[in-house]
Amino acid sequence: MSRLEVVPFSDAHLEDAAALLSGRHRRHREVEPLLPERFEEPAAALVEVEEAWRAGGASGAAGLRDGRLVGYLLGAPREAGLWGENTWVELAGHASTEPEDVRDLYAAAAARWVEEGRNRHYALVPALPELVDPWYRVSFGQQHAHGIQALPPEGTSPPPDWLEIRRPRLEEIDELIAIDLALPAHQRRSPVFSDLAAPTEDESREEWAKTIEDEEEHVLVGYRDGRPLAAWSVVSAEVSSQHRGLGRPDNAAFLGFASTVPEARGTGIGVALTDASLEWAGGQGYASMVTDWRVTNLLASRFWPRRGFRTSFLRLYRSIP
Repeated sequence: MSRLEVVPFSDAHLEDAAALLSGRHRRHREVEPLLPERFEEPAAALVEVEEAWRAGGASGAAGLRDGRLVGYLLGAPREAGLWGENTWVELAGHASTEPEDVRDLYAAAAARWVEEGRNRHYALVPALPELVDPWYRVSFGQQHAHGIQALPPEGTSPPPDWLEIRRPRLEEIDELIAIDLALPAHQRRSPVFSDLAAPTEDESREEWAKTIEDEEEHVLVGYRDGRPLAAWSVVSAEVSSQHRGLGRPDNAAFLGFASTVPEARGTGIGVALTDASLEWAGGQGYASMVTDWRVTNLLASRFWPRRGFRTSFLRLYRSIP
């Protein structure tokens, strides 16, 4: 194999990069066929690569062998207030014929990012061992997972006799706040250590009022003896900012929120609400459902795969001191 030549990415590389991306997506769909088929075509993949390349502050590297593009890697910053001084390699931000070449491409691209003071690096990578492994060997680790499953579901069970599942009501908002605050409280603890600010009670109250009146968002709450203990929310995946492009199946629902108060965890309420959400989405004609979770959230990272969600993409993360 000839030596890899790494050069800055440019417009001249776009079409060949799209061909590489469509090939990567084709391999990915052999494992996860629910992902959208259209991106197996270079023309559709080109739209995604161009979006990654035209993002504000984007830069990257191209890998050549004998003058032919064999790999590329692109990154661009997101809002620093939420993510720190960062660079994101989005879903369409990388592809290569040889996965090992990603390490060389990252080495070239990251030199500029760090020089610019952007030391937090995020990469969205197909959950295929051969594609994830090179990132591990440049000090990335798993932070977040995207999951997917087909609808309608199979093998759901009836809820426990003590559990009532229904839509919430406006007069219950003050009782629902505890559910809203339970998730960020859990995420702040070890080993997640999330530093995202939790909503205030007033903010939660206002959000619940909007949610209950939102006809597009389907919220199911689990009650015991009239007390709300957990809430699951399903919307169209088209409103999700995370599940998009190559990662958004056609006609998919998005399970975007799931929270249980601590004392009700392990009672079966989450299983019942998940089954009810899947059944509702299947009844609405959705073909699949997507969700996502923090890998460092021990409860979530075990619960969602057991509920039938297969990991489709991983968000990998590296922080450079």
